Amino acid sequence: MKKYPNISCCGIDCGLCPRYYTQGTSRCPGCCGEGFFDVHPSCSVITCCVKKRGLEVCGLCEDFPCGRYEKESTVKCSFVTHKRMMANHELIVAGGLEAFLEQQAGRIAFLEEALEKHNNGRNKNFFCLAAALLSVKSLEKALVLVDKPENIASLRDVLSGLAEAEGVEL
Repeated sequence: MKKYPNISCCGIDCGLCPRYYTQGTSRCPGCCGEGFFDVHPSCSVITCCVKKRGLEVCGLCEDFPCGRYEKESTVKCSFVTHKRMMANHELIVAGGLEAFLEQQAGRIAFLEEALEKHNNGRNKNFFCLAAALLSVKSLEKALVLVDKPENIASLRDVLSGLAEAEGVEL
């Protein structure tokens, strides 16, 4: 139903979520991804955005932001991938979906490399949080810094320093 399940209709960063990278039955396939409706009930946002209007994300709708985004439950949630949903929509509105997806590809590339090369089994949630909240520039810088031969800091330590410099709480 959606071409890009790594970004939800409502702007959640599905492709940066720990459950998107989980193996087994608790894995989330992303918004309207293969098997999504087997593990998630449909929501009113999917019904309106995808089923009725045939859109990938609400930010492409002429009625965005609609009343759904005034509801506290839609915009406020402690789940990390919700934290940037409105900012994601703003980027989509300003530059288009393709430009947004290009930026997200950089975040996802960082996350996949971090999980593959630097995860000790305890950092997946932290790396997902960093990928979602830090600037793409900081994510790229972190990988360069951690790969320098003279560096003795872990990727987690490097990201924590960059987060502090950006004023982001990880």
